Amino acid sequence: MAAIARVLSGPGPEVRVGVGDDAAVLAPGRGDLLLTTDLLVEGVHFERSWTPPRDLGFKAIAVNVSDVAAMAGSPRYAVVGLGMPPDVDDAWALELLGGMRAACDEHALWLVGGDLSRAERVVVSVAVVGEAPPGGAVTRTGARPGDRVVVTGWLGAAAGGLLLARGPGRGRALGTEAARVLLAALARPTPRVGEGRTLARAGATAMIDLSDGLALDLARLCRASGVGARVTLAAVPVAPALIELRDELGADPLELALSGGEDYELLATLPPAGVAAARAELRERFGVSLAEIGGIIEGEGLSAIGPDGRESPLEPRGWDHRAGG
Repeated sequence: MAAIARVLSGPGPEVRVGVGDDAAVLAPGRGDLLLTTDLLVEGVHFERSWTPPRDLGFKAIAVNVSDVAAMAGSPRYAVVGLGMPPDVDDAWALELLGGMRAACDEHALWLVGGDLSRAERVVVSVAVVGEAPPGGAVTRTGARPGDRVVVTGWLGAAAGGLLLARGPGRGRALGTEAARVLLAALARPTPRVGEGRTLARAGATAMIDLSDGLALDLARLCRASGVGARVTLAAVPVAPALIELRDELGADPLELALSGGEDYELLATLPPAGVAAARAELRERFGVSLAEIGGIIEGEGLSAIGPDGRESPLEPRGWDHRAGG
């Protein structure tokens, strides 16, 4: 336990009591609190055979921070629960916690405690407390007809990385820069914390992070807001590395961008007048692109505009955590 305490974050300015007591004691923040939790389960979300423990720890924190970012919040504190099978040694566990510490340091987040238990497989459960911005959290419920649908960054890279990690016979691709990009997107997603605040200031009416795929997560946002959406397929920002390795991956890059999951980019709805300013600020401050991929419409469901201008239903497919795919 002493070794674990040394790896975890030290006492922060708002941490009255941290690791080592029955519960952490934290000073209250100034805004509304955001609370989120995520599970990473061996055999469902990762395999130990191709997942370094430090990357797993980093990702366990990052996916929770992304949920806070999707509400335009700032992460503050985290706790972790670990289930470990008997064949996991202390060195592996400390590497896992080291990855968590690295992710926390990157986002000024304090890892203030947790719990350990024996389990049949590795289970990593992280909960993060965040603080909403002064104007309040941006939820999934505010999208209105006429809003534009925008997304940060590039899509599909993590899904391509998963194909490379799992797929035999793709050795020709593994030494390339494109493969490195895809594998890094899978192993160490980038939560868009500052970007979420920028979109909120630009007037975002609704927002969600893309954990389960663009089509599925957009459908969730639309359902929560009671609206529909029309997506221009040619405007979807497909990760260039997917196009470069299309033959090696054996998958359609656009399909991976639409339904692959684990991108952790932000999808938001903005009034038309706010798009240009948000795009300029994201590029200038963060070096991140903002693609306008469609619009919110009255009614329900998703439709896609193809290259020929024809409109067809867009099926909300994506990652199913219960099925593991």
